[in-house]
Amino acid sequence: MDERLARPWLTHYPDEIPVKIEYEEKPLQSYLADAARETPDKSALHFMGTEMTFAEVYDSALRFASGLRGLGVKKGDRVAIMLANTPQSVISYYGTLLTGAVVVQTNPLYVERELEHQMIDSGAKVMICLDLVYPRVANVLKKTKLEHVIVTGIKDYLPFPKNLIYPFIQKKNTGIKVDITYNEKTHPFTRVLKENEPVETEVSVNPKEDLALLQYTGGTTGVAKGVMLTHHNLVANTTQALRWMHKIDHGNEVILCALPFFHVYGMTVGMNFSIMDRSKMVIMPRFNTTQILKAIQKQRVSIFPGAPTMYIGLINDPDVNKYDLSSVEVCISGSAPLPVEVQQRFEKLTGGKLSEGFGLTEASPVTHFNLMWGKRPSGSIGLPWPDTDAAVINGETGEQAEAGEIGELIVRGPQVMKGYWNRPEETKAVFQDGWLLTGDMGYMDEEGYFYIVDRKKDMIIAGGFNIYPREVEEVLYEHEAIKEAVVIGVPDPYRGETVKAFVVLKEGMELSEKELNEYCRKNLSAYKSPKQFEFRNELPKTMVGKVLRRALVDEEKRKREQEKEPQVQGK
Repeated sequence: MDERLARPWLTHYPDEIPVKIEYEEKPLQSYLADAARETPDKSALHFMGTEMTFAEVYDSALRFASGLRGLGVKKGDRVAIMLANTPQSVISYYGTLLTGAVVVQTNPLYVERELEHQMIDSGAKVMICLDLVYPRVANVLKKTKLEHVIVTGIKDYLPFPKNLIYPFIQKKNTGIKVDITYNEKTHPFTRVLKENEPVETEVSVNPKEDLALLQYTGGTTGVAKGVMLTHHNLVANTTQALRWMHKIDHGNEVILCALPFFHVYGMTVGMNFSIMDRSKMVIMPRFNTTQILKAIQKQRVSIFPGAPTMYIGLINDPDVNKYDLSSVEVCISGSAPLPVEVQQRFEKLTGGKLSEGFGLTEASPVTHFNLMWGKRPSGSIGLPWPDTDAAVINGETGEQAEAGEIGELIVRGPQVMKGYWNRPEETKAVFQDGWLLTGDMGYMDEEGYFYIVDRKKDMIIAGGFNIYPREVEEVLYEHEAIKEAVVIGVPDPYRGETVKAFVVLKEGMELSEKELNEYCRKNLSAYKSPKQFEFRNELPKTMVGKVLRRALVDEEKRKREQEKEPQVQGK
């Protein structure tokens, strides 16, 4: 395919975007070190009233790295970070890399069973977590290889008097009183920094071979897999992002970081983008429309990476017109399809540009993006990034599809993963002659713009989060009253998709929707829990007994179409 591969998308590149990029052969953490040395007094981050310079962030990262070494962490060890967006998440991330260890990003919403699997699979040695989630971490400690836990709280980086008031607000909002006993295995984050010196220790890193990150994702089997991303993968994808945004004022932007850093999208286009560009990140620990609008106005945010649900929430906020959003210049939308109406309304509201892209965890994550200042066809995921090849292959012949012909999207480039952690067979299954099989069905038009039409996988994307039906179904099957269960994604005006569960009960058993909802919320993260339930006597199946998930998807589609049809009134 290489010899015959056409790249019509290159004709759309403006002169400012290079076709090929010379990537620096150095580890990701070196960009923070360079910024601290060359622009030490420049503001690196803002967090709820607290400002930190690049020198201060680097100093803290060095102290944290010294602390990790004191706990026995060495090159190649895995260090889990289970934090919301806070200064601590930036410090922990870069501090871990400074030791030569591998970051394992962990979702703070994980329940114990999810957390246990990830810790066992990664073999993480140290965990950094929020005080609010510590009880969950403590409950799985003995089942994993975790030797130390470092605990922090939102209040640790709040300015006076917010740091005194916040614990009371936290208890009121969550009902949780944080009470942690510190010992030789459980350490307060602030003490780790205070008791260690900011020592620069040279660690030999091979950017193209050494891992920087294990980012967990699911698959058609529902088993979470660790995607192995090297320093080169992450440096390349962040560099591609910077070159794509060719009109921005490099080094002087203000970037809203509301996308979670524990998600590879927020990590690359938010945190790493800001550090590499030496621009200020405005860190938001959670998405609240009022707080976001205030932050944009007060901090004069110019770049806003987000998910469609965020933009939908903002344009529908009843007070949105009370805020000055004119500072917004560039909005990078990903994680789910961006409705055209949302794009148009948000651009009118801010005067900035909102464009949609595409990626997957296995590609660090971005492979395609629409031009920010150029042609943006409706519904397109855009053009492949510099040094990124993309093609569509016919599922039956394996040959490259013609323009407009639907097939599976395949990609290759410097941002594509090394493979899956300890899963050579699954790694082999997703690579074909150097190309990564995305599992997404789409097509390329004659001009080189790509479109996604369906997913080969059964994955559900709700509010930017990937949800794998098998994982939810396994939890449902563990309920004593359930005989059969199947999960599908159904359209949701806010989240893009939401989870619907079809359930068949065992004979003689009873189970209410309320009871089932409570059970799911206890055993699954909130975003994975089904929002709709339907009890049935039987499920559609093939002759060999396999549940026809597609039949239920089509059935739901027909229902929606019927609901839209005008009703004829009888005389």
